Amino acid sequence: VPGATVDQALALLQDYDRHAEVYRPAVAQSRVLARDGDVFRVYLRFVMKKVITVVVNSEHEARFSRDRSDRAQSRIYSTRIAEVEEAGTPNERELPVGRDGGYLWRLYSYWRLLERDGGTYVQCESISLTRGIPLGFGWLVRPFVTSIPRESLEFTLATTRKALAP
Repeated sequence: VPGATVDQALALLQDYDRHAEVYRPAVAQSRVLARDGDVFRVYLRFVMKKVITVVVNSEHEARFSRDRSDRAQSRIYSTRIAEVEEAGTPNERELPVGRDGGYLWRLYSYWRLLERDGGTYVQCESISLTRGIPLGFGWLVRPFVTSIPRESLEFTLATTRKALAP
């Protein structure tokens, strides 16, 4: 990201109360639940659309570290993910964890930031796990579980770049 600093990138990534604004429509709600120095507990509501729409409430632990002034990293692990049925309606309800469609079971993200060449290099690796696809539903679910992770990562990186651009 030309012109961006590691400090600016860290400030953006750690501003979880604004993630719903910055990363909309993928993040519909966001807030910090607790913070202890560089360790955050956060809530995020993800909305994923592809043939079907899936909404999940999730909680994560995010640990940020900085070993030098020109670099930083984080690891963000989901600690709870629950699918939301009929999201945004009066009948909205969270399905019991593990008793849902299994579209998103775990999500781990690793961010690395390096300030060089008049800007900051931003790298994100993400691992998402889903449960098995029930027999007969592959035609409906497979496009969702195979393309959403890549599209989500591309969106997140592009949005981060745009938010940091001077």
